[in-house]
Amino acid sequence: MKKRSIALIIWLMSIALLGVVAMQYYFIRETYQQKSKLFDEGVMASLNAVSGHIERREIYLFTRAQQKVNQTKYLQDQEKQRAKERILSKQLDIQDKIKHLQQQQIEIENKFRDAERDLKGQFPNATEVDNSFYETYIRREAYQKYIDIQISRVPSQYGSLMDNEVFIGATTKVPEIEAKDDSVRYGIPIIDPITGKVNLGTVALPPKSSDKIAFELYNHEKKLKELNLQKLESAFSLEDSVAILGGKNPELVEQVAIAMELAKKPLRERINIISVQRLIKDELERRDIHTPFNIEIRDRHNNNLIFNIQADANFNSSEKITRYSTPLFQGDANNQTPGVLSVYFPNKKSIIADNMSYLILPTLALFALLIGCFVYTLSIIFRQKKISEMKTDFINNMTHEFKTPVATIMIASESLRDPEISSDEKRVNRLANIIYDENVRLGSHIERVLNIARLEKENLKIERVNVEVNELVSDVLDSMQLQLQKANGKINIDLSAEKDTVIGDELHLSNVMFNLVDNAIKYSLEAPEITVKTYNSKNNIILTVTDKGMGMTKEQQEKIFDQFYRIPTGNIHNVKGFGLGLSYVNDIIKRLDGRIAVRSEKDKGTQFEVTLPLKSN
Repeated sequence: MKKRSIALIIWLMSIALLGVVAMQYYFIRETYQQKSKLFDEGVMASLNAVSGHIERREIYLFTRAQQKVNQTKYLQDQEKQRAKERILSKQLDIQDKIKHLQQQQIEIENKFRDAERDLKGQFPNATEVDNSFYETYIRREAYQKYIDIQISRVPSQYGSLMDNEVFIGATTKVPEIEAKDDSVRYGIPIIDPITGKVNLGTVALPPKSSDKIAFELYNHEKKLKELNLQKLESAFSLEDSVAILGGKNPELVEQVAIAMELAKKPLRERINIISVQRLIKDELERRDIHTPFNIEIRDRHNNNLIFNIQADANFNSSEKITRYSTPLFQGDANNQTPGVLSVYFPNKKSIIADNMSYLILPTLALFALLIGCFVYTLSIIFRQKKISEMKTDFINNMTHEFKTPVATIMIASESLRDPEISSDEKRVNRLANIIYDENVRLGSHIERVLNIARLEKENLKIERVNVEVNELVSDVLDSMQLQLQKANGKINIDLSAEKDTVIGDELHLSNVMFNLVDNAIKYSLEAPEITVKTYNSKNNIILTVTDKGMGMTKEQQEKIFDQFYRIPTGNIHNVKGFGLGLSYVNDIIKRLDGRIAVRSEKDKGTQFEVTLPLKSN
């Protein structure tokens, strides 16, 4: 593969990875904003509930205090008082129900908005369709032919782009069928890319709001008005009527001045901060908000701090925070709220992030997987490129190795055709020996290549018989004496292993020994000096082949067992081979449950250490 192709692949994969990261970032950011909005709505709903509870509690406590002061009148009007208390209890109960129903309605509306946003995100051309239109034209196949879909281009509200405006109507008026449910349906125009025909698909979303809840709200509000009228009818004085209209409990209030006095009380005396803290905590937990919060209550007129409770003592108030506030005692007689209740969360961002952990953790895992696949793919590409280059070198080396004996055989054969040479028996024998030796050499090269091919295909047959390692090493070294003498080499033999019987293949172990000694000869710059040792270590026999040749760098040591890899010899070109020998050695040793290690230092020599398990008794 060319460098330009590799660079193009890397760029395309990088762009794809960055695109995925950008899309995930956008999705997480949108989710975070939505979670933050829901968090804000939940906190404000909790504060409003607490504010209402504080005011109701003050009314209740005020009523009880006035009952003690006006005990005589309370005894006289006991029956009226009980009736009014029942009315008040019903009012409070109805108000709680109304708030609960309103919250349910809000949740239904939020659910519809979320579904609508998801639909618009998936199908921007989705257009709301009336349920009666759906029942009349879309559901009945006979009238689908009257459906008219018009798509026009209009300026977008976001810049200079154009948006599609979809109109779904009917070309012919037919008797309408009433809607059978309160679902919200959307028509989705689908354009056939071949014919250009526009088909209409539909999607049903949950209702925008609950008619049942709306009906219940209407009934509760109607009952609340009726109870207010009952309270007005049961008022037994002008002062009572005025107090009722002012929002205070008039049960034992004798005059409007008493209600005014309640509003004039200092804000600090009207609030129990411990109770407020408990109420806020309860309301937040009802909305699944479980986190520490700070509380502030300030005088609305002069902004003086009345109460302050900090859940986090180390919180830095100078940081930019989101404060949630609601007025207190909105029902005072003078229509002026005296105080403001505020809460803020020192760790709001971490709260929302924790709620999104189910999304963030899989996303991070996906990123890690994508990056891992990206890195792995690049490593495979570079490895394949490297293998391709090494195979090219192997083919060049193989061509050279095969070309030399073939050329020698050709020259010797042509010489035999010469009558003068063919009449000389000695010369004929010498040329025949040359042809035989070169054929053997060719056969050896071919066998080495075939062995590697068999190893790769798992077709190499490995016999498992008893092998005496010391005897095998001696035989291999004897057969290589001529090669050593030709190189003016010296070999030191120390076969001191007392136990040398292993389970293995004699032929392949001989090849292993031959390759190691042959490499020691080839990579010696001067006359080779080789040391071969065997010794026992625990239940293993160790075979070492040490030379004082050119050695290797650490980088080369990591690659010598790779196929086709050959150590560069600079300007010296007398080292022949395919780069297959040590790969073959490593594979054979592993198949025999052994291991091979190399220790080398540049220009100081190399030691190969083969460890094989001894035959168990």
